[in-house]
Amino acid sequence: MASLEQQLEVIKRGSDELLIESELREKLKTGRPLRVKAGFDPTAPDLHLGHTVLLNKLKQLQDFGHHILFLIGDFTGMIGDPSGKNATRPPLSREEIQANATTYADQVFKILDRGRTEVVFNSAWMDRMNASDLVRLAAKHTVARMLERDDFAKRYKGRQPIAIHEFLYPLVQGYDSVVLKSDLELGGTDQRFNLLMGREVQKEHGQPPQCILTLPLLVGTDGVNKMSKSLGNTVGINEPPAEIFGKLMSISDELMWRYIELLSFEPAQKINEKKRAIEQGSNPRDVKFDFAKEMVTRFHGLQAAAAAAADFEARFKRDEAPADIPEVKVDSKGGTLPLSQILKQAGLTASTSEAVRMIEQGGVKVDGEKVSDKALKLARGKRCVVQVGKRKFARITIT
Repeated sequence: MASLEQQLEVIKRGSDELLIESELREKLKTGRPLRVKAGFDPTAPDLHLGHTVLLNKLKQLQDFGHHILFLIGDFTGMIGDPSGKNATRPPLSREEIQANATTYADQVFKILDRGRTEVVFNSAWMDRMNASDLVRLAAKHTVARMLERDDFAKRYKGRQPIAIHEFLYPLVQGYDSVVLKSDLELGGTDQRFNLLMGREVQKEHGQPPQCILTLPLLVGTDGVNKMSKSLGNTVGINEPPAEIFGKLMSISDELMWRYIELLSFEPAQKINEKKRAIEQGSNPRDVKFDFAKEMVTRFHGLQAAAAAAADFEARFKRDEAPADIPEVKVDSKGGTLPLSQILKQAGLTASTSEAVRMIEQGGVKVDGEKVSDKALKLARGKRCVVQVGKRKFARITIT
């Protein structure tokens, strides 16, 4: 097993907050494998790169020899996690949750070792809890404490409804830590309150409190919003290799480093070497290319990654893209901008009407893909290579 300091360095890399580091040091000093808990509510069947920020950290801890508890919240999923919500989330049925949970398990083992991961469902103990047990759990905490949560506080102040059952969510999540005897729990920054609740509930049950590690929420490919399927800015781990590759090649150079920090398994030293090389004039595209190959390899294998890389290169060679494509920044006024306006602002067409005509005629490509939707809009943060006709190219960044 790696040394204590080596483990802490990897654990903290890309994380937001570690509470409490001195306690984690003491747990690691014992030399026994830690019981590491991470909970997932299977409210949607498909995982994207945003989910893998946490899964990657679990993988690193697993490689250090720690015991991973992959908790599927089939009971809490019926409550609906209120974190970050401005309205009560509709609960899912047990059937919907079970179907999503099956899909989840198939996908997470693209990252975690199936043989060394303990998959648990919190319905296993929560279904056995009777009404009096639940009342005793709820009696340990106050409404005032619950209203310390930012999302609850905002909804209460804004006179938006908060259902009573939503207060049970962090309590049940905390009780999960008691049952599983968790030493360390991982979660997104939006889960901080719930993770801290786990420490409190463990103390009340006479257990040493778990440490908590919060991880950043990954920004989507638009460079603006949290990665979310509803916003259409995701890279799904089950998407075709060429699609994953193309999406990652289209992100901005600035966003590229954030993705690498949170998602790559390359050593920090090697990443720093790449940063220095770019400062000295190397092309960021090469770094992005290597990163895209790493991601496709992780989810689809080496052969698929090589094919996706070759396909990407071939598309640009077929289009005879010049070696030095001009860089153009286009102002979206903080939101999205129709492609037709982007083409005009970038100087690729003389007018928006000409841009619309070129799109209708199939003469416009974005990252090598022909565009047929004349109403297509691109969001702030998007970076892509746009081609109009056979000879006009621009590497456009939407600001």
